[in-house]
Amino acid sequence: MPTDNSLFTRNKFRLGLFSANCSSGMAVTKVPERWVNNWENNIRMAQTADRVGLDFLLPIARWVGYGGETNFHGSVLETMTWAAGLLAKTDNINVFATIHTAFNHPGVVAKQIATIDQMSGGRAGLNVVCGWNKPEYDAFGLDLPQDHETRYAYGQEWFDIVSKLWTHPEPFDWDGEYFKLKDTYGDPRPLRDTVPIFNAAGSKEGREFATKNADFLFTSMIELESSKQEIIDLKKQAAGNGRNVEMLTFSYVVCRPTQKEADEFHQYYARDNADWQAVDNIINLMFQHAQSFPPDMLQMLRDRFAGGHGGVPLVGTPEVVAQGLIDLYEAGFAGTTLAFVNYAEELPYFAETVLPILEARGIRVPVG
Repeated sequence: MPTDNSLFTRNKFRLGLFSANCSSGMAVTKVPERWVNNWENNIRMAQTADRVGLDFLLPIARWVGYGGETNFHGSVLETMTWAAGLLAKTDNINVFATIHTAFNHPGVVAKQIATIDQMSGGRAGLNVVCGWNKPEYDAFGLDLPQDHETRYAYGQEWFDIVSKLWTHPEPFDWDGEYFKLKDTYGDPRPLRDTVPIFNAAGSKEGREFATKNADFLFTSMIELESSKQEIIDLKKQAAGNGRNVEMLTFSYVVCRPTQKEADEFHQYYARDNADWQAVDNIINLMFQHAQSFPPDMLQMLRDRFAGGHGGVPLVGTPEVVAQGLIDLYEAGFAGTTLAFVNYAEELPYFAETVLPILEARGIRVPVG
């Protein structure tokens, strides 16, 4: 664990931006002001996040859109090159690449991550995805294993190779179930011989993988009281593997000077102008192939998917939004991702009004 990385040392409650590399971000909406994921907007987003002291930027690796009127996530900037470019344009923030194990050879990924970690002074991170989205496998001419055991067995061997390439100084052979390597080695390596590792998991197999390998595990927050116990159980599971793993969740923000303004905008983009066909396509895919959300909860969370891909809704005044974040911290979460309808336009107001409340409560430190 790279414990001197700012992600581990700076803030008690971490905040990052999620999905800005994707068209529409996390909002499955048809409104014209929805996020445009061009490079210029991503630079504005990243430099603002860096300036106000956010902890990380996290992309989604997507290869096929979800259809609907907007073809939600039909346009996506590839995550390794996105991370490299934004690390070069920022000074302090951690930037992750999100990598599908099935689509990327571990030897290539190990060197790519090491390279961007070297060039950024140790600010690279790796978000590991073991696969769930069948249309993407179809697009690549691959078969999605129907059982989670196979997906995560492959993912474990993939990650073991990456880890060994980062830590083993001599060439080695690898004779595994999924990979056969000869005289392979990693040079250069990350500055700390590893980087922060993210993983999102809902299934039993996924959580076993995360608590064995990740530094931070993403889990959905549906109800605070049940999340408190879930976090205790997951940390106990990680401790059984001799590890300390922190839990993160994901959320979306509509922050306005008055509750009325926030509620009206939320109604406007997430209900009146939601791309409901795309919402239902996402839910149907997740129901069939993923366990990020309990299946019986997916339809109940349909509004959340329109507002922010199923994330925790933080809708209201700066005080209301800040209290929602404090509630997550007090439930045991070590942080959350944030998403906005328009990241570059809305983040400055959030930073000016919400972050000082979190700093006053002692869960974040001021910039500088």
